[in-house]
Amino acid sequence: MSADPVRAIADAVLYEGYVLWPYRRSALKNQRRWTFGGVYPRAHSEGREDDPWTMRTEVLLEGGDDARVEVSVRFLHVVERRVGRVTAAGLEWVDELVVDGERHLAWDEAVERELHLAAGDRLPIAIAAGEKSEPLGEAGALVRRWEALEGTVETEIEPLGGGLMRIAVEIANTTPWPGGDREEALRRTFCSTHTVLRAAGGAFVSLTDPPERLREAAAACHNEGTWPVLVGERGERHTLLSSAIILEDHPRVAPESPGDLFDGGEIDQMLVLNILTLTDEERADMRDADPRTREILERTEALTQEELMRLHGAIREFGMARGR
Repeated sequence: MSADPVRAIADAVLYEGYVLWPYRRSALKNQRRWTFGGVYPRAHSEGREDDPWTMRTEVLLEGGDDARVEVSVRFLHVVERRVGRVTAAGLEWVDELVVDGERHLAWDEAVERELHLAAGDRLPIAIAAGEKSEPLGEAGALVRRWEALEGTVETEIEPLGGGLMRIAVEIANTTPWPGGDREEALRRTFCSTHTVLRAAGGAFVSLTDPPERLREAAAACHNEGTWPVLVGERGERHTLLSSAIILEDHPRVAPESPGDLFDGGEIDQMLVLNILTLTDEERADMRDADPRTREILERTEALTQEELMRLHGAIREFGMARGR
């Protein structure tokens, strides 16, 4: 888990729904992944209401002319993982291959992409298609392939008077789309897209609970497919996270959490206990599905009794617990 609390929250958003309990490729709810924060190819998106090709964030910043805002856009790029077995005719694509007692499965992974620019700037997105091969001894190879991505990140600064500014960030996916099913579209999608804005010389305004004098300006902010919240220590207003996940201002990752479980709709304790009760066959399926699910399994199996007990529960606000 990241030592930076802002990065920890951003990482949790990035991998929300990456893979869900029971963390196996065969599980029905893992047949439709990458469901949060997708910015899809425009040609695929047009005429559909559920797969947008843009994401827009609008927020308010209080500060003088010297205020500066740095913008980071992060998303996952789907990577197709294929398994090849060596034959006399060359590589034969197979669903799975066991080499030296280790099973390798064909499935999709993802790689993180991150872009940086200053508010007021425009940045093209141009990621080339690629392929990387990982030999599996003389028996075969893992071949990871990813499609090219194209688009833009455009930012705007609009003075509203009295030292107040509206900052807008629009992300657009203009990747060429040759047609095909949704899985093919996802390989050309900015998945789990979110934006982090950091201000120097200014302070962001909470859109969840703006001060009375700024409620009208806050209500006029137009956000598409995203929900901006303040992040960092409570009371701080220099960093803002805008994502498809609805959070409260200043969200935190619980200190008892053993690490990402990718399933924000569940409770860490329940997921950990469920993992520990898996059969040997189910654990093998989880271990072989993805490097990240293997890490979850190994981390969970290594938890001490004391660490398990800490997951049982914690009271953060004693006043609330007493009904005050």
